[in-house]
Amino acid sequence: MKFSSTVAAALLGSVLLGASPAHAATGEVVVFTTEFEDLVRYSDPASGSCVRLPGTAHVLVNLTDADVRLHAGTRCLGPGVTVAPDRGWHAPPSGLFSFSVA
Repeated sequence: MKFSSTVAAALLGSVLLGASPAHAATGEVVVFTTEFEDLVRYSDPASGSCVRLPGTAHVLVNLTDADVRLHAGTRCLGPGVTVAPDRGWHAPPSGLFSFSVA
């Protein structure tokens, strides 16, 4: 079946107009590493962003208004554990974890 340029333009327009722009979560994702290091703070992380956790990360606390996903891997690929707002999750120190914002 052959599409006309008008149909193709209409489909493309509806896809582009229907896409919602990325926005930042309001608040902070805070990472506790060790007793000897300062807390690591990520203010207003952008939706869809992927952040690699420090190698000594131990606990991630979600103080934003959005769900955060903790991933076993550095590139936020695959499913992750959902950390709801005002909740935390253990991240074993290894440098091999990351988080993304829903």
